[in-house]
Amino acid sequence: METKMKLGILGFGFMGHTHAETVKRFEDIELVAVCDNDPRQLEDVRGAPFKIYTEADDIIADPDINVLLIATPNQLHRDMVLKAAAAKKHVLCEKPAAMSLEEFDDMVRACEENGVLFTVHQQRRFDPDFCMAKAVFEQGLVGKPYVIKSQLYGVNGFMHDWHVQPEYGGGMLYDWGVHLLDQMLYMVPGKVKTVFADLRNVINDVVDDYFRIQLLFENGLTAEIELGTYYLTPDRCWFMGGDTGSMVIRGFGQQGSIVRTRHLLENVPGKITMSASGPTRSFGPPEPGLLYEEPLPEVSVSHDMFFENFLRVLNGKEAFVVQPAQVRRVLALMDVVRQSAAEGGSIAFE
Repeated sequence: METKMKLGILGFGFMGHTHAETVKRFEDIELVAVCDNDPRQLEDVRGAPFKIYTEADDIIADPDINVLLIATPNQLHRDMVLKAAAAKKHVLCEKPAAMSLEEFDDMVRACEENGVLFTVHQQRRFDPDFCMAKAVFEQGLVGKPYVIKSQLYGVNGFMHDWHVQPEYGGGMLYDWGVHLLDQMLYMVPGKVKTVFADLRNVINDVVDDYFRIQLLFENGLTAEIELGTYYLTPDRCWFMGGDTGSMVIRGFGQQGSIVRTRHLLENVPGKITMSASGPTRSFGPPEPGLLYEEPLPEVSVSHDMFFENFLRVLNGKEAFVVQPAQVRRVLALMDVVRQSAAEGGSIAFE
């Protein structure tokens, strides 16, 4: 008989509500209870067919729950995970998992000592745009890649709620950087040799709202991740350059292509091309028909796959997609990102 996930959600703000809607689509997940100490977060679920708590200790002690999802503000993750593990609940923690490597190590140790499962909600490993870029990389569709760029630009500017407070783990490196770094490390195998980062407060006073991070992998590939909340040219874009082609993906969907050339020039043509900025040979327009496009590989993914994986792990059928060692590596990389930005130079990582 299959083990059902009898879920409790601790922290019922934006992500807590999102998780409650997601699990409605699963027959093998029963939402047993939710908890939040802010009554306003619970107003829309009064009368719902699950228990409602206002104290964390009460939902952690609920004997009907076998999996506790921690969706509190970041600074509370460690204590909540330790309490859940002590209560013999399997743990699913929101990202970023912890405020430091020491906190994360405490969480992993507590779950191991109590014999409970532990993973982190890095659900953006199932984003269609990322999975498509990963398929291009793994299938060698642009040959040997030498550069990968992941860019996310927005227009809202200011953070929201507790995300404006650094003591709560606010700022974009914690909010989105943890996803974008996780995606890149999950895609590209091998060690990261050096890290260079620019981390800024553009219009937010105390938390970062812009970053550009360059990773040099031991295989020679350079990865660049850039995010800006006040870029005013909203965009989500992947670029991958390889020795047999280039890839572009725009948006969070599946728009883009692989671009190839029909032949490589043996040398730069002697004919000078006039452009709006003057004469050029290396960067003149290509001859008609020289470049052509191929479709991107098809992928079929959704964030539901994260919970599908958890259910299979719960029933001993497979391992977690998101492993604690992978989460720890991203947290360690974020520390180096901050160090590089503070010192203004490259930092050796692995």
